[in-house]
Order: sequence, then C-alpha cells, then structure tokens
Amino acid sequence: MAVIHIRQTGQTIKEDSEVRAFLESQEVLYEYWDPTKLPERLQNECHLTDSDKEEVLSTFNEDIRSLAERRGYKKWDVIALNEQTPDLDVLLKKFEQVHTHTEDEVRAITAGSGTFVIKGAETGYFDVNLSPGDVISVPVNIPHFFTLSEERQVVAVRLFIDPEGWVAHTFDDPDFKKAQ
Repeated sequence: MAVIHIRQTGQTIKEDSEVRAFLESQEVLYEYWDPTKLPERLQNECHLTDSDKEEVLSTFNEDIRSLAERRGYKKWDVIALNEQTPDLDVLLKKFEQVHTHTEDEVRAITAGSGTFVIKGAETGYFDVNLSPGDVISVPVNIPHFFTLSEERQVVAVRLFIDPEGWVAHTFDDPDFKKAQ
C-alpha cells in the first residue's frame, strides 16, 4: 500500500482509505493490483529477462486492459531497473528532475519500490512511496518526478496514450528547491 509524505507539513498518510482520498483530491489515480498473482519466482524479482517481462504483462493482462479501456491507454510495457542496469545513476539523474508531460504518467509496481514526488495545488510537493501492487497515474501537466527507494530496484508496467511514449518537459520550480 502506498504511503504519502507531505513535505510542507511533515504529515504522513498510511491508512488505505486516507491514501486513496488524498490522491483523489489531487486528481491522481490510484489502484492496487494483487502482486501475488505473479508466479512466485517473479515476486520481488527485479532482474528480468524479456521473457519474464512478457510473463508480467500476461499475468496482469486483465488489469492492464481494464485500466487502458477506462483511460484511453494504447500501449504498455515493463521496465526493470536495478544495480545491473547500465548507467543507472545517469538514468536516475534524468528521472529526478521535476517535469511535466502532455499525457498521464502511469506506473504499476510489480516488484521493488520507488517514489513519485508530485506537486499538489494546495499541498505543495508530496512523496508517494510505492511498493508491489501500487498503481498510480500522475495527470497531464502536473509537475513531478520518479526516483527509486533505497533498495534501488523496481519493476513497473508503464501505460501510454501515445504509442511513441511520453516526452518529459522540464519544469524549473523554485518551490521544489524550497521543499527539499
């Protein structure tokens, strides 16, 4: 279950219904997909072959298609990041810059963990710490970024509206520098 930390107030939100209500108030979609549906060998495994990635997509096919139908997503894939990912630190530096997109940024975490840092209209920046089963969609044009947690590994299903994928637009925000 996702855990939220509001940077401005230091408040932490852990209770399922409160997490869902808070994210809904920020227009951030949140769902939970059962990660135990994965074969045991893929549960908590972040070193995946292409065949393993296909198995993740197949396992969550019904969930993916349901979300895609409701939200207009047309393409999906699986990303796996871990210490063996080439240039992981360079990649993380790119991820860890506040940016926006012209479509939703969607992640369904199937293994590992990570954090979306999102700018709320009223709350300022807040962290959404995600673990296996958590599904999040950051709305179009909302400043945010994604980073790995201390374990530095994650597997996520990504969904896109544009078959070419989304493009990040840098968002230079002095408020973010204050919130760190």
